[in-house]
Amino acid sequence: MSWAPNVIKQLEKVGNIPGTEVGAKRVLNDVFHETLIECNENNYKLRYTIDEGPSPVSDKEVDNYMGTVQLTQGSGGEGILVDWNSSWEADDERAVEFCHNIYVSLLRELKSAAEST
Repeated sequence: MSWAPNVIKQLEKVGNIPGTEVGAKRVLNDVFHETLIECNENNYKLRYTIDEGPSPVSDKEVDNYMGTVQLTQGSGGEGILVDWNSSWEADDERAVEFCHNIYVSLLRELKSAAEST
């Protein structure tokens, strides 16, 4: 995630599974513990879980967090559409805005990185 230095300040690989293989684990910014559950290079799709995180997405507040990133060709054959969404079960709606703001920041960083290449 070197393309997002203003959002992801630290990334730690956990375990011996390579980062593109199912079961790979990492910790982002010392607080987001993620596990890769799908990496489909042919369909440009990945899915991951957040196993632990800060409030309001902590494992005490949120169950079954699933994030999905899907890339598709933009309309007219120009550009790439990035669909990044997530789902979870929670009693508190604060996680919606929290996740939205992170995704917006990450997508802004991705766009900036793509435009600079």
